[in-house]
Amino acid sequence: MNERESPPRPGPAGCLITTEGIDGAGKTTQIDRIVARWREAGHEVVRTREPGGTPLAESLRELLLSRDMDPLTETLLAFAARRDHLRVVIEPALARGAVVVCDRYTDATYAYQGGGRGVAGSTLAQLEAWVHPERQPDLTLWFDLSAEEAARRRAGARAPDRFEAEQRAFFEAVREGYAQRFAGRSRVARLDAQQSPEAVAEQIEAVLAERGW
Repeated sequence: MNERESPPRPGPAGCLITTEGIDGAGKTTQIDRIVARWREAGHEVVRTREPGGTPLAESLRELLLSRDMDPLTETLLAFAARRDHLRVVIEPALARGAVVVCDRYTDATYAYQGGGRGVAGSTLAQLEAWVHPERQPDLTLWFDLSAEEAARRRAGARAPDRFEAEQRAFFEAVREGYAQRFAGRSRVARLDAQQSPEAVAEQIEAVLAERGW
């Protein structure tokens, strides 16, 4: 294991919570609920996403989602956006005690560029060490969904971006990339995203309750 695991804190303040999963896994609905839950409890919650979260990172996101490029260029752009996002948004928010809820983080790069595109794990690990050697999520919610069901959910939802337009085999490789990345990591809670939104919400509540959050 290359990352440092932090013991669960008694509350979510000052924590980085990330959500992961292939496109179509239903993360957005659940993020809405989590953010509302903690804001109602009086916490400052910073909701953000990757790639994105800052003007510069959002510009890089637009390139990643719309322009053809090779896998290593994709990877470098993802980490460049992450560096700015950490510096401008995530680290300042955590320093003042806010809860940061981020839709995707470095795990997504291991899954999409590593599992999906075939970028070597050693390359990803080196970039991770340069960009954020210490900052790992306190909790990662993994919305695990089959590639077949994800494709069904995405169909007709909107015009697909460059990643969403990939074939099922790509998403199967991405899902396997997530599984390999998450093996043995106690910060990760796997959610059965095949279930209804209400059932997934119940799974999340159980995870948060276990941590006293």
